[in-house]
Parts: sequence; C-alpha cells; structure tokens
Amino acid sequence: MPFRSIVPVVAVVLAAVAAAGCGSSSAPPAGTGSAPAAATGVDPNAPEVSPAGDIPDNQAFVAFAPRGAGFSVKVPEGWSRTTAGDATTFTDKLNAIRIESHPAQGALTAATATAGAVPQLATSVEGFASPKVSTVTRSSGRAVLITYLAAARPNAVTGKAGTDAVERYSFFRGGTELVLTLSGPKGADNVDPWRIVTDSVRWGG
Repeated sequence: MPFRSIVPVVAVVLAAVAAAGCGSSSAPPAGTGSAPAAATGVDPNAPEVSPAGDIPDNQAFVAFAPRGAGFSVKVPEGWSRTTAGDATTFTDKLNAIRIESHPAQGALTAATATAGAVPQLATSVEGFASPKVSTVTRSSGRAVLITYLAAARPNAVTGKAGTDAVERYSFFRGGTELVLTLSGPKGADNVDPWRIVTDSVRWGG
C-alpha cells in the first residue's frame, strides 16, 4: 500500500481515541465521588426512630390529687391508672410512675436513705443494682433521690425481661412523706418528662 494512503487512516484513529477520552472526562475518578444513599445504607428521608421507652415531646400532663392526701402531682395524660393501698401507679407501655404517701416523723436524708431505704429496696426489688443517693432541689423544695437499676417486666411475647432505670424521689412536708418512683427502659431519654413530674409537686388542698 502506498505511504500516502496510510496517513489518513492513522489520523482518523487518533481522532477517535481523543474523542473517547474527552467523553469520559465528566465521570469522577473512582473513590472521589459522593456515594448515593442506597450505597451507604442511610436514608436521609427516613423518620427518626427514638429509643424504646422515650416519652413523646408533645405529651400532655394533668394534675393528680389523691383525696385527702394534701398534695398534687402532674402525670402524663392518658396513661393507665391502678391503685393498691396508698399507692397509685400510672403506666404506658414501658414506663411507670408510682405515687405513694405515708405519715413520717421527719424528712429523709441522704444518710438515712443509704442506711435504711437502699437496703430495703435491695431486698424487695428484683434485679436491684447500682444504687446512688443524692439530694436534689425541685420547685416544692428539697428531695432525696435514689437512682438504681431493676429488672423490667417480662415481655408478654418473648418472656424476656430487660433492665429499667429507676428514679425514686422522697419529698416531705408537715408529717407526710411523698415518694415518687419513676421507671423506664435503661437508655431511654426521659429527663424532661421526669423533671416535669417532679417539679409539679404541690402541697396543700
């Protein structure tokens, strides 16, 4: 083949290679582009999932005043209510608020709670563990707080029991001790609802 006929063919091949290279330049190099949501397993539009036992932020509270008890406490509206003796318990799914009162000669202190209340709880509460005693201030005044872990009620389907985080507050006024015991699954974020309940204690009436 004459030399002059090869030159046009080579030119055509080089032009095709250059065009192919330009067409692929818009794709990012491997490893440098942003991975799609499906590749990462995260859906940015998926609804937020709260830990088990979290009380909703829009939960409404209503005042509860046992007849003749001389105090009132706000509790979540719509929760189931049961009464046994001097104790009333409000429950909803995994959370519970137990309210009880009895005559007392004086206010509980951190020292008397450590010496008396904690050992009593240890013998009466299943799975009792990690007790801590402190003194806190709420709207109605000072209270002694005992926090601890306890076995939760067994699941009705699986029969397995998880672990509850418990806050037990002891308030005192005029010869009456008011005990609020708030419990829910360990890891649930109920700091704000529990603060609403414990800040709502009112004496009188």
